[in-house]
Amino acid sequence: MTTLVVLGSGSQGNAFALVHDGAMLLLDAGFSLREIDRRLNAAGLDPSALVGVAVTHEHGDHAIGATKLAKRHGVPLLASMGTWRGLARGGEPCEWLPLGSRGVAAVGPFAISACATSHDAAEPVALGVVVADGCSLGLATDLGRPTQAVRWFLRQRHCLVLEANHDATMLRASGYPLVVQDRIAGPGGHLSNAECAELLAEVHHAALATVVLAHLSQRCNSADLARATVATRLNEAGFGGALVLAEQDGPMAPITLVAPVQGTLFR
Repeated sequence: MTTLVVLGSGSQGNAFALVHDGAMLLLDAGFSLREIDRRLNAAGLDPSALVGVAVTHEHGDHAIGATKLAKRHGVPLLASMGTWRGLARGGEPCEWLPLGSRGVAAVGPFAISACATSHDAAEPVALGVVVADGCSLGLATDLGRPTQAVRWFLRQRHCLVLEANHDATMLRASGYPLVVQDRIAGPGGHLSNAECAELLAEVHHAALATVVLAHLSQRCNSADLARATVATRLNEAGFGGALVLAEQDGPMAPITLVAPVQGTLFR
């Protein structure tokens, strides 16, 4: 059985634990080492089960605890070269497994791949994970604009973790300086609820069983708005699975991921 635990997701930090057969892969580590420990303990997860830490990019709300966590447990940090260089400048020395054009990196029962994304970071990526039982998960936050490559990368996943960062109207009424608003809404920023909904409708397929809406802005969004906007488009597309909203103050209850009937791997 494969489970996904949202340790927390939002403007103040992002981390997800993917667990299978006694092994755990952390997807992003945007909290301090102490806070990650606290959240893992609250979720009933054993840190000694960690086999790797995969990060999307070097920004603190996604990677502040990544190198320290990897070094302490003697596990590899999986990241693009640009992200690795950004983290290595101020982080703890640890093993690095490159993600990107080199293909799939394997740690424990997890096969991890990556796809470049549009965000104002060194070399940001979306993450794809195929688990030994055939479950395929895609994670894309801080997405900016969903390129054709990202659309292709997210297709046929059984679980998608996708940002629904802001409501466009709330963003413009937020009181943020215009330059900040434009950065958030721009091609190097974040997806709005409506953009998230459209992307999910485009990549929807019959075997998509779980959608997790992540990285909601505390100032420019609400859970009700995000859910209503996305649910409308997913329902139109025929989605019949679980729609979960990630919470900032997690950890949340484990989400059981549904493996494909035929066990066909997708990478």
